[in-house]
Amino acid sequence: MTKKILILNGNPKSTSFCQQLANIYTVEAREYYEVKHFNLSEMAFNPILDSGYDADQDLEPDLQDFQKWILRAEHIVIFSPIWWGGLPAKLKGLFDRSFLPHFAFKYEQDNPQPTPLLIGKTARIVLTMDMPEPFLEEQARPVLEQLDKYTLQFSGIEKAATNLFGSMVSATQEEKQNWEKLVKSLGSQGI
Repeated sequence: MTKKILILNGNPKSTSFCQQLANIYTVEAREYYEVKHFNLSEMAFNPILDSGYDADQDLEPDLQDFQKWILRAEHIVIFSPIWWGGLPAKLKGLFDRSFLPHFAFKYEQDNPQPTPLLIGKTARIVLTMDMPEPFLEEQARPVLEQLDKYTLQFSGIEKAATNLFGSMVSATQEEKQNWEKLVKSLGSQGI
């Protein structure tokens, strides 16, 4: 049976280095695995969870497809820039709208601890940022806490492997090519 991989380019811009990296990973992974590639810039949905969990909010077709593939995928790869020390708002909205109770987790009876529903999946998070290399981990820490620990792991997905790339604004062509080679290798391995 072929490993199923969901790839998400979480940059809301239609062209970006995240897009380029996600495309490289996708091309390599498709040689060996079943792949679904989502570009946040092409997804149409309201990113605001208007009533929190107090009322149902109909899922747009792109969110329905995303949820279908979250359930189907064995491995999830997320490419995202860090903007202002956090995730782009539309990417945060994608998780707010799709990682819902009874899909990603559920509460049972009087237990205050939720039951995760997305167990048995692995993940990788690739973050780009404008910080120089000595500060990459410091800037990435709150994003990884939010996205990996309090979203993916909270929902049962194993702790994500991570790659941090920066500084984007001062990177040489050689540095970018090295990052691309690494992502190509990750894609061919499906990790």
